[in-house]
Amino acid sequence: MSFTVLAKKASNVPKEKFGKSDPYCQIVYQGQKQKTKVVKDSDAPEWNETLGFDLAGKALESTESITVELKDWERIGSDKLLGQAVVPARDLINSKDLELSVKLSDKNGRPTETTVDLQLKYVAPASGGGGGGGSGGDAVDGGGDGEDFDEDDPEGEIDEPGPDGKPTAASAARKRKRDRQKMKAKLSTKPQDFQVRVKVVEARQLEGSNVHPVCKLTLFGETKTTRVKKATGNPIWNEVFYYSNNISPAEIVDEMINFEVYNSKKLRSDALIGSFSCDCGLVYAMSKHTVLNKWLLLSDSEDQSGVRGYLKICMAILGPGDEAPSFKAKPGDAEHEDIESNLLMPAGMTLAPANFILKAYSAEDLPRMDSAMMEGVKKFFGVGKQKPKELSDPYMTFSFAGQTVSTKVLYETYSPEFNQELKLAFKFPSVAENLTLRMFDWDRISAHDIIASGIVSVSQISRSGDDGYLPTFGPCYVNFYGSTREFSELGGDNEYLNKGNGEGVAYRGRILVELKTNLEEKAEVDVVDCDPEDVTRISKYMRRHRFMLNVAFLEATMICDTDAPVEFEVSIGTYGNKLDDTVMPTASCTQPTNAVFDGCRYNFLPWENKRPCISVESFWEDISFRIDTINILLGIVDMMESRFLKIKTAQKANLPEIEIKSMLYSLMDELAVKLKQPLPRATGSQLSNELDKLQLLNRETEMAGIIEDMEKVRLRDPEPAEILTELSTLAETLKAQAVEPQNSIPDVFIWMLVGNKRTAYYRLPVHHIIYSPDGHSGKYCAKEMTVVLKHPGQKAHREWQIPAKLRLKFWFGKKQFEEEWTKCQTDDVVVMAETYENQVALLGKWVTRGPAMTRPKFSDSTGKLKLKKESFFPPAGWEWAGDWHVSPELSLIYNRDAGHKSFIEDVYELQTRIPAGPWHMAKVFWTDALNDTMPAKEEVELPEGWEWDNDWSVDMNRGVDDEGFEYCVESTIGGFGPVEKTYHLSRRRRWIRQRTMVAESNAIKEKRDQEALKASEGWEYAPLFNMKFHGKESKMDLVRRRRWHRKMKATGKESKPCTFSFGDEDGDDSDDSDAEEKAKAGCLAAPRMFLESTQVNKYQLRAYIYQARSLMAADDNARSDPYAVVGFGTQSQLTRVLDKTLSPMWDQTLIFDEITLYGPAELVAQNPPEVVIEVFDKDLIGKDEFLGRTICKPMVKLSMSDERTCVLQWHELINRRGNAGEMLASFELLLAGQAASLMDLTDTETDAMQPTSQLMNGEDLPFAPPKRNDLYIVPTGIRPVMRRTAVEILCWGMRNMKRYQLLSITSPSVEFEIGDAVIQSPIIKNTKKNPNFSNALLFVDTMLPKEEYFMPPVNLRVRDHRAFGRKPTVGMHVIRSLEKYMVSSTPQPTYITASNTDQVLMDESFQAIAASVDGITNGSPNGDNPETIVDMPDEQKALQPPDLEDIDWWCKYYTSIGEEDKALKYVEMGLDSVMIYDGPLESVPEFDGFTDFCDTFEIFTGDADDDEGQEVIGEFKGGFKVYELPEDPNAPLPPKHLDALPNPDPEECVVRVYLIQAYDLQPADPNGLADPYLEVTLGKKSISLRDSYKPNTLNPIFGEMLEFKCHIPLQKDLKIVVKDYDLLTSDDPIGETIIDLENRYLSQYRANCGVHSVYYTSGPCQWRDACKPTEILEAFCKRHRLEAPVYGGNTQVTVAGRRHTLREYEQNKEPSPFWGPTKERLACYVLNRLPMVKEHIETRILRNKLQPAFDQGKLQCWVDIFPKSLGPPGPPVDISARIPKRYELRVVIWNTTEVVLDETNLMGEQMSDIYVKGWLPGTKKQKTDVHYRSLDGDGNFNWRFVFPFEYLPAEQVLVDKKKEHFWSLDETEERTQPIFTVQVWDNDFISADDFLGSLELNLNCMPKPAKTAKACKLTQLPDFNNQAKCVSLFEQKKLNGFWPVYETVQGQPQLQGKVEMEIEIVTAKEAEERPTASARDEPNMHPKLDPPNRPATSFFFLSNPFKSCKHIIWRNYKWRIIIALLTLLLIAIIVVFIYSFPKEIWPAIFKG
Repeated sequence: MSFTVLAKKASNVPKEKFGKSDPYCQIVYQGQKQKTKVVKDSDAPEWNETLGFDLAGKALESTESITVELKDWERIGSDKLLGQAVVPARDLINSKDLELSVKLSDKNGRPTETTVDLQLKYVAPASGGGGGGGSGGDAVDGGGDGEDFDEDDPEGEIDEPGPDGKPTAASAARKRKRDRQKMKAKLSTKPQDFQVRVKVVEARQLEGSNVHPVCKLTLFGETKTTRVKKATGNPIWNEVFYYSNNISPAEIVDEMINFEVYNSKKLRSDALIGSFSCDCGLVYAMSKHTVLNKWLLLSDSEDQSGVRGYLKICMAILGPGDEAPSFKAKPGDAEHEDIESNLLMPAGMTLAPANFILKAYSAEDLPRMDSAMMEGVKKFFGVGKQKPKELSDPYMTFSFAGQTVSTKVLYETYSPEFNQELKLAFKFPSVAENLTLRMFDWDRISAHDIIASGIVSVSQISRSGDDGYLPTFGPCYVNFYGSTREFSELGGDNEYLNKGNGEGVAYRGRILVELKTNLEEKAEVDVVDCDPEDVTRISKYMRRHRFMLNVAFLEATMICDTDAPVEFEVSIGTYGNKLDDTVMPTASCTQPTNAVFDGCRYNFLPWENKRPCISVESFWEDISFRIDTINILLGIVDMMESRFLKIKTAQKANLPEIEIKSMLYSLMDELAVKLKQPLPRATGSQLSNELDKLQLLNRETEMAGIIEDMEKVRLRDPEPAEILTELSTLAETLKAQAVEPQNSIPDVFIWMLVGNKRTAYYRLPVHHIIYSPDGHSGKYCAKEMTVVLKHPGQKAHREWQIPAKLRLKFWFGKKQFEEEWTKCQTDDVVVMAETYENQVALLGKWVTRGPAMTRPKFSDSTGKLKLKKESFFPPAGWEWAGDWHVSPELSLIYNRDAGHKSFIEDVYELQTRIPAGPWHMAKVFWTDALNDTMPAKEEVELPEGWEWDNDWSVDMNRGVDDEGFEYCVESTIGGFGPVEKTYHLSRRRRWIRQRTMVAESNAIKEKRDQEALKASEGWEYAPLFNMKFHGKESKMDLVRRRRWHRKMKATGKESKPCTFSFGDEDGDDSDDSDAEEKAKAGCLAAPRMFLESTQVNKYQLRAYIYQARSLMAADDNARSDPYAVVGFGTQSQLTRVLDKTLSPMWDQTLIFDEITLYGPAELVAQNPPEVVIEVFDKDLIGKDEFLGRTICKPMVKLSMSDERTCVLQWHELINRRGNAGEMLASFELLLAGQAASLMDLTDTETDAMQPTSQLMNGEDLPFAPPKRNDLYIVPTGIRPVMRRTAVEILCWGMRNMKRYQLLSITSPSVEFEIGDAVIQSPIIKNTKKNPNFSNALLFVDTMLPKEEYFMPPVNLRVRDHRAFGRKPTVGMHVIRSLEKYMVSSTPQPTYITASNTDQVLMDESFQAIAASVDGITNGSPNGDNPETIVDMPDEQKALQPPDLEDIDWWCKYYTSIGEEDKALKYVEMGLDSVMIYDGPLESVPEFDGFTDFCDTFEIFTGDADDDEGQEVIGEFKGGFKVYELPEDPNAPLPPKHLDALPNPDPEECVVRVYLIQAYDLQPADPNGLADPYLEVTLGKKSISLRDSYKPNTLNPIFGEMLEFKCHIPLQKDLKIVVKDYDLLTSDDPIGETIIDLENRYLSQYRANCGVHSVYYTSGPCQWRDACKPTEILEAFCKRHRLEAPVYGGNTQVTVAGRRHTLREYEQNKEPSPFWGPTKERLACYVLNRLPMVKEHIETRILRNKLQPAFDQGKLQCWVDIFPKSLGPPGPPVDISARIPKRYELRVVIWNTTEVVLDETNLMGEQMSDIYVKGWLPGTKKQKTDVHYRSLDGDGNFNWRFVFPFEYLPAEQVLVDKKKEHFWSLDETEERTQPIFTVQVWDNDFISADDFLGSLELNLNCMPKPAKTAKACKLTQLPDFNNQAKCVSLFEQKKLNGFWPVYETVQGQPQLQGKVEMEIEIVTAKEAEERPTASARDEPNMHPKLDPPNRPATSFFFLSNPFKSCKHIIWRNYKWRIIIALLTLLLIAIIVVFIYSFPKEIWPAIFKG
């Protein structure tokens, strides 16, 4: 079955602006699209092209339609819709061959003159029926799985036609895919609060008859249900549900939400009608994370019969700060809605059964998961000689779309071989995105533990579209990541990472899998074993190659953990993992080194010129062709982004457009060349799979498409900004292609180990560092890079401190290319054998034996392995290059004063005594703090390069007595105290002396280092071997060690493996029985490798720290005491501390001398080390608080000839909360050679700006910056250029001041800090009487930066003036930039914003505003227009006032929102509407938030480190004007901008608050609803409407007007709270909103009362303002310094040269009896042209303090403010809610006819026991008596139904009020359509009654009844005939006749009978006048009903058995009974005859 469309031609095609269109015709049917060719440049195209549609065996449905679209082809961008039309399918079904000319409508539905000639042909099914078939719901559009959905392309086009009509490269498909890939960008893993709102609107076409549907939603494990809707297949719910959760964005997109619709009256096993499931990522990908009014196709996973119905929903995912969308339906949407064109499913696809077939082969490298306790017990008892048990019992699960299947469990193995095939059924296409592989460890008792998870994205292994492919993967390994591999009995803090949540911090194994997708039914068996051939086939994919990972550590700084020696471990996979006990250990770590303090802030590792180098050997598959492809694409993207940066810089520099275009075209040319290069393919031993081939084709197609897109851009030659945007989009496309799902080589991990404890890590993908011989190496391969380690897991979100910062080089590649790593080294690689000599202290001597000797004499650094010097034998190809020598730990050469510029020497004077004796000198008189011997204080030597600052003195700043002594019992025990006791036998006091470094040269430093090493002999000391070692021996030290090194060198040119073999020369120390230990030792026999540079350069860094702004407040007074720490390399310095500021201006240069960097200076210039700046708040008590951090690179200068200038730049400060301010700084790194330190120079030389160094690569270094108070400042040329600037400040007042320190703030003043200028405002005497300042204008003449870029912030500091002279600072506010307040030096005329222009400048003659207000300049300013003006009289012609019975304010409201069907009479009268704003009035752009007079600045106080944030303590109202002043201070100042201020005294006002309705409120009750009411507060007056609460609703209609009297600004904040009514507990606030009345009162937009569009003096739109339009217009002109309006009679007015006449405004208007005088009307019309607030309704968002980030609903209202000085206000508006009227529906069921006979009696006759049931929504169901034994389908009843109900005539809805449950307190009001339902049933005595048919009649649109039963057909119903005649029963009052009842069977309606009824509707008053009763009860009147005249056969068979025999048996079998009786009589006669015959005959015979 199919149909074809012959597109012939079109006529009257609209033209384009610059020529004719390029039209083509597109036919759309159920998402399928067919297009004709494109006819170029034609307004009458002819195609004559046939388009075919295959119906796949299904017939056309009469309810379907065919869409005809005419489009204009565009080369760039989406095609333009010229017109469209809809052809009903029923016309084609009826005629089979349809030829027509359709007239098109535009996109807004307006008819056009364009026509299209078509011929349609339909091939019907073989049965000839036109209807039937499938439901047509399979081919749908909308993007169900997100693959093809594009919100910017709602038509879902796939191909873009070219000039020849054929599709070009699928540009539209590429666009959708690009958008999808952008959406799938990596999301944050940080948890945050999310709220998911789901509105279930309605369902349609639900499967089944007489169903009672209920919808159930499940999300986050929480299930919610809607209300049950009775007996309908099209239920309307309109219910909103809320789900909240704290979850990360990366997790929420994978959360599944399920929609299930049940039939509530069925058993649960058979109750499901249909369901739909999707992940939240589908919604999260949409615009604003929202889908509105989308339809979901409901299906049953177990029943594949087809569509089960459609469910309409709205859904939004809201994060913090997101604005909630409105779920309110737009007027008219329901009338023109097409379900099938709005489904959330991809175009042209259906839900088909499919299977994922995952073959899981073998896994490897799994970590240990079980305890080894029993293994230890076995080993202890000698049972454990067997191979150690592998403590893991793994099995794997495969999950997708909520379904899971698992493999078998394999026991005691780390490398399980599953070899199983897992089959997982799903519906294709699916909306789920991720395939999850999860490895579990089976446990017998406890829950199974998750080992790790691997996720494969479906979008990365498949492609949609015509050239797409199904998901496929492998054979390839999938890597698992999660927590660290080390096993812990107690678990770890990061085990949640094993679930795949967040970034894994360690490799945890991998598995070889293969995935295919089949479109077939679900397999019977989910898990089967793999075919042995498959297992053999995949073995080739397991081939490994030897790879080397080389890492050179250049620098380790900012070490935060110094409790133990620090080492860094590098691992890839399990190779190199030091702490994993399942992995054989290797030398993959740097040597353990003690961190050294840099003398200022940070710690570093003192590697100096012996920087460690690590080499890790590993074995992996050769997938270089995949990784090379990624690097090629990423290289192109990097090139494009770097060029983008240059182009943007050129744009900022305002270069000519032709130069910028040249740069762009050059980039396009270079990009085209790169994109034409072929991508790598698998060669040699490399193996590719099916996905590799498909991806290669996909990438090449995308690259060709990009080249094509660039050619189109070049032909179009757009603006540079547009070209840049296009290229940015192409770069995103390439970046999305640079993703490789089959990267089987794990990532590289760097771990920082502190005492064998993992503390921080860094994860690096391999493709960044891999070497490629073809030139496609990673961007970091063999290049210096800076790595900032981070804490694992959740600790990363809590800790602010950087664990460590490393500079290093990476190289990863095949072993055969390792020499490339050596070639790229600029330093020498030194290989050293290493061993440690260990000794213990015994009886004061150091020995190698004893109880404390727990280590071998010579061992490794851990002491676990015995490494004797004599046992080392060089491997083949290597030889010794020297003898063993002591190589001390480098940290030993650093004394206590290392890095310090000043240092305090201290010694302790120790005295003892005998009990009760005098104090005397102890035997050891001078000691240190640890009681070790020290020289006397006079003998302490001053180091060279230092000088003493003072003499020795006793330290009294401790817990000591008056003489400085502290006491204890015994000095070796400790426990000193300041008070002497009789039992104290020891005392001591501390002597201190400070010394300062004068100058320390390298020679002095090296000399000190050598002396220190010589004195120590390389020994390190510690109390025990497992404790931290130090360089100086103390009494507590019991062990010591020193390191020995021996250098090796290679004997040949080729590098060979360097691993040692060991001899066993000392049998005493060896343990030959321990083979495992020997093996372990052999594996550790790798030497240490170091980099020794031959090029060492000295540098000087100059850090120019100028200022910071917008810092966070860290103190309770809303301020901070900031200082900055600058770290560079192994040095750090501090800036000065600035007290109490959030915008510190340090203006300081920090000079770092003697910076040693290794390697060529040119390489340093290309990639210099990074500078780290951290800002802290200084605290006197406790630790300084961290404020923020930034990392940037310095500018490197290698020569004085470098003329570049270091430019200050703003650097963003970041902390764990995000943005923390900005730092204005720059950094300059100067090559200094072997220069002397800056400290070598005298202060005189420095002040004279002498060079700070002798050399700068042979030249002098630049002069040092000038000093201020011994601190260097930022030099001229770098610091900003200042200019004289004026700042006018408007200090209007303080508002809403809270308490500070328990006291009210009553006398505040404001201090303004602008740069170096500080100015104080006047003091407010009492804020409770007048919160405004007496002198509101301040003026500041200061020096500010000339460039806006450097403009400092403005600090507002508020002080409260209290008794006794106290002036505490209560809060601050920082204005980040004054840019918005910059004005011209000369005051410009006042400006306003007009309704039809952007901005209008007003001069004295008002010429500009005259043109902008109207847009047309008519006549001359003097009014000498030749047009004749007719002066109309004020009195209007007498008009008949209309009937206002059904007219109210709500008519005006519904007209304004487009629901005109609820206000038809109002619309006919032509009255005006009101402006409806979707948001608050302040958010309307043209009103600018009513900040034209002043701004509102919140005053903050609080601690920045407080998680709750800073507290708002009040508000400051004011403003600024900033402009340039003359440089000459004697020149006159320009006129000021701020003048003519209003009166600052409070103004008495009347405030009227109109509260209309709220919608989308947050549920507050367990039933998912709320009982809202309003509470309005203004000042101290509060009005609660608690008694008028609206029960059980989330969309209450209030209709309330409240009036307040207040004094502005004393009472300025109008607070409206929506609360939930609770009977027992306190009422909970749902949400609140606050309106600032003062801003509206002061605004020039006159927001106190909206201006009406027409001046009415009566009627529903009566003028309500206190002033008349003429008065308002005059006041407007006066305020803006305009001439007063000049009136010419009552019909014309001239305003500033523009004459307005009444005729031009009322030319086409019908006169209204409500109009006011003509003069006032004319003024009102002019006011509507001015930028003033018009009559309006605003929509305010409700917020809740408990959930401030989420909307709690919306409230529609408006506020009128009437100042008392302007006179009494006008009459209030009555907005009372509409009250429904009472009606009564009377239905008389006369008869039924042709009812389907549903039963068969005992006699085999067809019959039915008929009765009729009927009801209205919200009323009790009523039914007739039973007409028994209807044999012909006729039933007689004469039965009356009476239904009283409430109805709103204006809205045409029925108001249903009822209690949801019997325990409900209130009735729930629901407004529904007045639909009367009548059903015909068959009565059954035993079983349930059988449903025969039903009919739903909308009382507003009832089909006319048929006069006779014969004329009654289904076609009289509008559901089956659009031409059916309908009437309103409310207008017709009574209808009488026949209506059909029907039942839907398999989607088709079937006539089930006809009902004769009389339906009448009466009002409540008429019902009282004409009473009647139900059934035939009394009063039986209007009309009187007689008992029905039923046939005698109509009776209940059990009521009269004899009657049953008469009418059932006798009626049907009487002739048979008579014949039977006659037969029996005849037989009796014959029997009697035969019986009597012998007796009579025998005598006669014998007698004869």
